[in-house]
Amino acid sequence: MKFLFDLFPIILFFIAYKTYDIYVATAVAIGAAMVQTGLYWLKHRKFEKMHVITLGILIVFGGLTLALHDPVFIKWKPTVVNWLFGVAFLASSFIGKTTLVERMMGHAIEAPAPVWTRLNLAWVMFFLFMGLINLYVAFNFSEDTWVNFKLFGMMGLTLVFVFAQAFYLSRYMESREDES
Repeated sequence: MKFLFDLFPIILFFIAYKTYDIYVATAVAIGAAMVQTGLYWLKHRKFEKMHVITLGILIVFGGLTLALHDPVFIKWKPTVVNWLFGVAFLASSFIGKTTLVERMMGHAIEAPAPVWTRLNLAWVMFFLFMGLINLYVAFNFSEDTWVNFKLFGMMGLTLVFVFAQAFYLSRYMESREDES
């Protein structure tokens, strides 16, 4: 359910684009992200960092798209988000005792430090790749192709990467279950 909740603005962006145009879709995405962030706060009495960061970037880049009537800004938004997350994961290798991946998943999986380091670097590379491929599709294909890629392509690539990560970590999940 959380997965669908996180995709809420993207799905509404897609529907609004297919029904209207990029400008209506951008305004809908901004509104949906505001609702998403607000609903999360109402339920948990705290903000999820990913929602707030994405909302902030969406307001800036979406706002520029609407104000200047130029879709180039909204096309850059997924790249900026991915690269910021990549920088955060990379920085976590140098700040603190554990990487960001270990902080997020260490409670569920016990793995040696080099495994967490490799996995964290894999996320950095994944975010870099996602930002680059977004720019490639956005500026080498039609706007309609980019919108389709934004929902289906990026989600598909993310799912493949997450499954690969799960496969990589599976040996550590099994050993932890055996201890129980």
